[in-house]
Amino acid sequence: MNFPTKHLLQLSANIKMPDVVFRDKEKFYLFLIQAGMFISENSALRNLCSEMVSVNCPKVRSAGHDFTDIREDLKDFIENFNSLSQEVPDNCDRIYIDGCWDIMHSGHFNAIRQAKMLGKTLVVGIHSDEEIMRNKGMPVMNNEERVAMIKACKWVDETVENAPYSATSEWLDSVNCKYIAHGDDIAINCDGQDAYSILKSLGRFKVIKRTEGISTTSIVGKLLLMTKENKAAVSEPFVANDIVSQPTFLATTRRIFEFSNKNIKPKGQIVYVDGSFDLFHIGHVETLRKAKGLGDFLIVGVHDDQTVNFYKGSNYPIMNLYERVLNVLAIKYVDEVVIASPWIVTEDLLKSLNISLVVQGTISKLDPTVTQKRKQSLVYEDCQDPYEVPKRLGIYQEVPSERSIETKDIIQRIIDNRLKHLNKYSRSSKKEENYYTDIKTYIEEI
Repeated sequence: MNFPTKHLLQLSANIKMPDVVFRDKEKFYLFLIQAGMFISENSALRNLCSEMVSVNCPKVRSAGHDFTDIREDLKDFIENFNSLSQEVPDNCDRIYIDGCWDIMHSGHFNAIRQAKMLGKTLVVGIHSDEEIMRNKGMPVMNNEERVAMIKACKWVDETVENAPYSATSEWLDSVNCKYIAHGDDIAINCDGQDAYSILKSLGRFKVIKRTEGISTTSIVGKLLLMTKENKAAVSEPFVANDIVSQPTFLATTRRIFEFSNKNIKPKGQIVYVDGSFDLFHIGHVETLRKAKGLGDFLIVGVHDDQTVNFYKGSNYPIMNLYERVLNVLAIKYVDEVVIASPWIVTEDLLKSLNISLVVQGTISKLDPTVTQKRKQSLVYEDCQDPYEVPKRLGIYQEVPSERSIETKDIIQRIIDNRLKHLNKYSRSSKKEENYYTDIKTYIEEI
């Protein structure tokens, strides 16, 4: 049996709809239900439809007769829908979330954490470079780097690569998940549509709170500031985090608590590694993984903004201390974090934390190409090796940095593709501004 729906819901001469033919009665009825939900959500459309069906003309009368023929059958279908819905996985403990995960930040990690709280098993989809290019524009980090960051996150149980940007019910079924989770902002696909509209209409969408004040867009905006040719001609040192205007990043003790590892006490060989961990990337994660492999309990020291700015110079750090601490806490190899750790590892620090081994990557904070400061940044004298004490005590070890990637390399990627990233930033920043001014409402954080 054929169910023609040509021009169904064509409410304006400016709307063009293709011919659609349903050969499956159930799909046709589901289409009618979704169309009815769409109309009911818009008061203007409801009024317009009421006016249309009251018009006394042959086409309206004919449509009314046709609908009367299927009215009771449609009613029975809705009442007996449970038998059809059994095809949907009823395992509510498996939750799916997807994303680009480009330049991972605490907003990404907080979304993943909240999604994990919705069930027992969290499946994370990762869009390919090509899918991101098609829907959002050029990513800064490549596919391998983005996948590695997701796999290192402590709340992730399973990963799925090459995930579609606009997930469907069939895709959710294929990963054995009933629900998809996403923030309260709207994800727009390459067709200009809400990427999750279908899943929302099917009741398979869970809303989680978007983390204010941090996004890949805002980070790229800061990095674009550093690509100007006159970047060395600054009158005084400044931090990029203070330059870009954005909604306030709300630092709360609750979020640190939620990110922290609870009820875990130091035991066995305690390993310590420190750094700025700015623009968190795969090189950081691999160093943390290797450091954890050398002991039983890993403590990570994260330097404060003033210390990072002092040694690295103007524009640094890109991310503030609170953001960098949350990023490190989200990694499964990390047991504890020292907030605003001292640049120099002292004997008192070693005793206070019962540290057995101090670790650094071969590309460390002492690398002259990393600590080289820009013109007119603060002047200082390198008078002491920060690892002098652990070296003297014979508890210092370097692990190979297999990936020569640093914050400066990520910035260089922005410089090399400045125009593309600038165009993407312009589009994304307008979307973000629209979210904060027109869409944002209170959503309780999980």
